[in-house]
Amino acid sequence: MKLNNLKPAVGSTHSERRIGRGPGSGLGGTSTRGHKGAKARSGYKKKIGFEGGQMPLQRRLPKHGFKNINRISYQAVNLDTLQALADKGITTIGIEELVNAGFAKASQLVKILGNGTLTAKVEVTAHAFSATAENAIQNAGGTATKL
Repeated sequence: MKLNNLKPAVGSTHSERRIGRGPGSGLGGTSTRGHKGAKARSGYKKKIGFEGGQMPLQRRLPKHGFKNINRISYQAVNLDTLQALADKGITTIGIEELVNAGFAKASQLVKILGNGTLTAKVEVTAHAFSATAENAIQNAGGTATKL
C-alpha cells in the first residue's frame, strides 16, 4: 500500500449539492428555500432566541433578583481552623499564615467567623471578624486586629 493508491471507501464520499443551477439540476427555481418569507430572501439572519414570532423564552420567564456590584466578598475562616493552626504552634495568625496553610488566597479578603471553639491564646489579624469570633478570641486571651 502506498499513498498514491489510497482511496476513500466506496459510498463514503459524494458530490456537494449545487443549488440554484437551473431547472435541469432539480435544485433550481426556489433553490430549496420554499416560497416567500424571510428565509427565502438573501441576507436572512435569524436573531438569537427567535422562535418564529412566538414570545421568546427569555421574555416568557420572570425576571427577579439583584446583583450588588458593590458587594464585598470575604473568604470565611472559622475558629476551629484557627485552633488547628494554634495546635501546630502558630500563635500569630495573619493573612500570610492562612495563605501558606491553604485556607485563603493572597488576593482574597479574609473574615473570621465564630464556628467551632478556640481555646488557644492567639493574635489574629484579618480584614473582618464576626462578633462571636471576636468575643471568642478575646475570651481565650488573644487579640483580634482588623486590617
